[in-house]
Amino acid sequence: MSNEPSNLRLPDFVIIGAMKSATSSLYQQLVQQQGIFMCTPKEPNFFSDDEQYAKGMAWYSGLFANAPEGSLLGEASTHYTKLPTHPNTVERLRKYLPDARLVYVMRHPVDRLVSHYIHEWSTGVYHCGIGEAVNKYPELTAYGRYAMQIEPYFAAFGRDAVLPVFFDHLVREPQAELERICRFIGYQGQPVWVEDMKPDNVSSERIRKFPFYELLVKSGPATWLRRRFIPQALRDAVKIKLRMRNRPELDKENRARLEMEFDRDLAQLGKWLGTDLDCRNFKQVTSAASLEWILPDD
Repeated sequence: MSNEPSNLRLPDFVIIGAMKSATSSLYQQLVQQQGIFMCTPKEPNFFSDDEQYAKGMAWYSGLFANAPEGSLLGEASTHYTKLPTHPNTVERLRKYLPDARLVYVMRHPVDRLVSHYIHEWSTGVYHCGIGEAVNKYPELTAYGRYAMQIEPYFAAFGRDAVLPVFFDHLVREPQAELERICRFIGYQGQPVWVEDMKPDNVSSERIRKFPFYELLVKSGPATWLRRRFIPQALRDAVKIKLRMRNRPELDKENRARLEMEFDRDLAQLGKWLGTDLDCRNFKQVTSAASLEWILPDD
């Protein structure tokens, strides 16, 4: 990439994760603010995914080509905090976006894990129950080890460049948290949280996808054909087969093991935030107030 043009339009800030922690909702809220331009797609995953990165910086810059002059530019790719799956992300971001402001949204790690499982189940990646999945797929745990994920960013960018945001406080005080986020990314306007926006969460439907799902289920002609020729009772029976009827729950043994693993990570995260943090108090502590890093860079 040594011959990249010098007049690239690149983001001023990046929402770097975590997956299934309301990053899509935050993205949609930022889209609504005048003077902020968020690229489409929401998750270009440019700095994480090798096939995306191979497209080159000119391609990535093109995602921001239609931004009005003077806009604050941003993107949101949860793959950027998916270690060890994408090991080159931080190095690439540091090379091309050394002054970027980074926003990291965190959710109770067990809740995040369950939502992650539902997402992978609904998209047809996982074909087993959650109890088997947590032992079979280490990424379910790794992506919720927030201290482990964020520490390389501290080393590369410094803690001042990373804003910790917590799902439960964002839900409790959305306007105040949006203002805090906007101040951090350098937005000069007065942001307004839009209350009536629908959650942007495809996997909340808990419908298992299959090959040609969009063509056979979502397209207009397919919908007309189903309603015209397939009896309602048969359509309902198929929906029952494809739908996850209840949110999956971990058994006591798996939950205790996972909480023990997450607690080790949360102890470090809490140290950086100046508070005791574990799975039992996570929601209470993180919903009560905005938390900031208190320790200086090492």
